[in-house]
Amino acid sequence: MSKTFVSSTQTGLLEQIKETIKQKNVELLHLQFVDIEGILKHVTVTVEQLDDVVEGKIMFDGSSIKGFSPINRSDLYLRPDLNTFAVLPWTVEEGYAEARFLCSVANPDGTLFEGDPRNVLKKTMERAAEKGYTISVGPELEFFLFKADENGNPTLELHDNGGYFEPSPKDLGERVRLEIYRALKAMGFTIEASHHEVAEGQHEINFKYADALGAADNATTYKWVVKTIAGKFGLHATFMPKPVFGINGSGMHVNMSLFKDGENAFFDPNDANQLSETAYQFIAGLLKNVKDFTAVTNPLVNSYKRLVPGYEAPCYIAWSASNRSALIRIPAKRGMATRVELRCPDPSANPYLAYAIIAAAGLDGVEKGLTAPSAIDEDIFHMSEERRVELGIDNLPEDLGVAIAAFENGEIGRATLGEHVFNEYVAMKKDEWNSYRTAVHAWEIEQYQGKF
Repeated sequence: MSKTFVSSTQTGLLEQIKETIKQKNVELLHLQFVDIEGILKHVTVTVEQLDDVVEGKIMFDGSSIKGFSPINRSDLYLRPDLNTFAVLPWTVEEGYAEARFLCSVANPDGTLFEGDPRNVLKKTMERAAEKGYTISVGPELEFFLFKADENGNPTLELHDNGGYFEPSPKDLGERVRLEIYRALKAMGFTIEASHHEVAEGQHEINFKYADALGAADNATTYKWVVKTIAGKFGLHATFMPKPVFGINGSGMHVNMSLFKDGENAFFDPNDANQLSETAYQFIAGLLKNVKDFTAVTNPLVNSYKRLVPGYEAPCYIAWSASNRSALIRIPAKRGMATRVELRCPDPSANPYLAYAIIAAAGLDGVEKGLTAPSAIDEDIFHMSEERRVELGIDNLPEDLGVAIAAFENGEIGRATLGEHVFNEYVAMKKDEWNSYRTAVHAWEIEQYQGKF
């Protein structure tokens, strides 16, 4: 392995990190990464090992991480991203603190490990860069708060019965969100809004957009912080898409833009919608590929309980400049803020894989010069099936089984994720679907046992 992964331009950043470690009395460093499902993992070392950390010398057993390495090629190394260094505010005491780095995973020879989702996203960013584009992503992740039992396990009891934008006393999550806000701000986030969402017990905290990698790092950190702070209040935070029947589920709307030469490539002041040809091509790429990538953006059996009519989540493939019943919406802001909002993803998705495949799908439209269909400005949720057929509006996959079949047979998944992640992901999701498909559920017992 090479002796160091710190470039000359990062030397100053490393010195700042060392100064912060000294000032905050940081004793422990958590080296974090995600598995293929996006589940956060970490190993903790003492601050005295900082030089080894920075040089990428911390090793772990890749065969113990689901979907990573076989046991005969299990040695992998963690390569920290210095930009992700943060002191963990809930660990700070007098004379003591802990900090973390998010890491990419490397092989023993120093090359990037192809099974690391962070590295998958980097490759998509490089593909965009070859065309002169940088990818900007602003995700919006909703979550639910449930009461926890005396052992810290989640119950089925929601924390409150508040509604959209309701204040206290209906909104019992204000204090929790305040502490989450404080923790995220201390870790370098710029928070733009915090509020109760539509469903009982549902919340959202919005943070500022970033480049695709930074946005995925932020989404991963956000989910961890939300769960950690909620636990300190005796609550369980879940990013499960549809934890309660009969109310709205949780989404992860993904706002994405392409920038070129410092300008927003999606903006054209002379177009009727103030959208550029690149924007329309990007939209066309998303519409063309969405059925083939939904297994990544909506990865759970439960994800498809959210993608049904009546609960604001999109289930029809269409776009509009303002219509929230469409899969793709163009928020009102223009100029540098012009962006495409994909509304189907949910927060159980691995952010690195999700943002990679969404960007790749849009870039496919740009590279092939695809033409976007006409916008649909009618309320699709209340449209008759005949009208939808007349307008050529297709449906998203109806369940994980359909989604994973489309993903496996399509082209976008293998091309974006690479052979390793693609094959492991397909196998993992097939197992998940088969486990669900063959299980006998409470609904079946209730409906059939006494009747037949």
